[in-house]
Amino acid sequence: MIKTYKYGEVSDSEIFSRVVPEVDVTSIVSDIIANVRANGDKAILAYCERFDKAKLSSLEVSEAEIEEAYSIVEPEFKEIMEKAAKNIYAFHKRQVRNSFVINEQDGVVIGQKVEPIEKVGLYVPGGTAAYPSSVLMNCIPAKIAGCSEIVMVTPPSADGKINPAILAAAKIAGVDRIFKMGGAQAVAALAYGTESVPKVDKIVGPGNAFVAEAKRQVFGIVAIDMIAGPSEIMVVADGSCDADVVATDLLSQAEHDRLASAVLVTDSEELAKEVSEALERIIPTLSRSEIARASIDNNGKIIVAKDLDLAIEVANRIAPEHLEVCVDNPFDYLSKIRNAGSIFMGKNCPEALGDYFAGPNHTLPTSGTARFSSPLSVDDFVKKSQFTYYTEEALSKVCEDVAYFAKKEGLTAHAASAVVRSEKKKNKA
Repeated sequence: MIKTYKYGEVSDSEIFSRVVPEVDVTSIVSDIIANVRANGDKAILAYCERFDKAKLSSLEVSEAEIEEAYSIVEPEFKEIMEKAAKNIYAFHKRQVRNSFVINEQDGVVIGQKVEPIEKVGLYVPGGTAAYPSSVLMNCIPAKIAGCSEIVMVTPPSADGKINPAILAAAKIAGVDRIFKMGGAQAVAALAYGTESVPKVDKIVGPGNAFVAEAKRQVFGIVAIDMIAGPSEIMVVADGSCDADVVATDLLSQAEHDRLASAVLVTDSEELAKEVSEALERIIPTLSRSEIARASIDNNGKIIVAKDLDLAIEVANRIAPEHLEVCVDNPFDYLSKIRNAGSIFMGKNCPEALGDYFAGPNHTLPTSGTARFSSPLSVDDFVKKSQFTYYTEEALSKVCEDVAYFAKKEGLTAHAASAVVRSEKKKNKA
């Protein structure tokens, strides 16, 4: 049964603690990366046979395989994915940044140019569930940014095939190339390249502990989006909420992972009791009931706060991946929320809207990192260069100031570089 606490009556360590995995995969992942660097495709094919039970003759998904998969996915589902893709595109298109130029001083031009990252690797999980939504959420912002090549990797099933819905989503989103591989070995292939797999500049997308560790180890060789942990949801709810609705929303993330975190913060002891009872009633009915049960037992919490303002402060301390504000007047609280990945406003906005359809991204900061990081966006797929131009006259006006600054830092060559031009001009005169 979910644990219930009264905020202020128990220690912070009880309220804010969380069960986290203790398995250290660092050395395993390091060995896998080294093998892929040394042996390329041969290593990847061996790992596919070992981990996925798939004996492959080649790694890349053919155009024929994509078309076959697209043809067998239900037309209704393809239509829904198309609708979702349009919503995702419309939201992320607003995030595009433009280059700028400043020319406010005579003889001085400064500015910034925005350029797309050239090659991006997209990791899409397989295993216990397939997530075509992740394909849309990760690929569409990259397409908007203008990335020239988007390379997707995802583990095959034992028959050597990729889930048709994943391939259909890739076709809808505009993925350029797809490879049958998963795990740390796929991250290594994207980071260093193999005979078949192109080396990319950035890797995005969630995965298990091995994928997360591999991304950590290759960071610096390539860029990464974030190190994603288990899923999280926090619901802030007042006493007028329906307990079954709140419980179901909590379970929408609990069913993801045994270590997922589902937390309710409410100002109503009665709602807390009703939600606890609803969870026990609903969990056995779920297709992933064992996972949801473990998640609720490991990291499920109900926190009773004296009022909703305090509930929002609890949310700011936890900085959840998903935050539902289940009250009648949610916009009264929006300005008070400082730390959250994605915020779902009001009683008619289940987190699932964000996972699949509404448009904002579902690749979000976890494990409290919403305190300093942001959802995946178009910004993740661009880089910026700055430029500076001074005329001879403009430089002469400031060169002594620059030289003085440089000398204060003990850098005499810096200082000389600022004044040498004007000195040579004086000497010639």
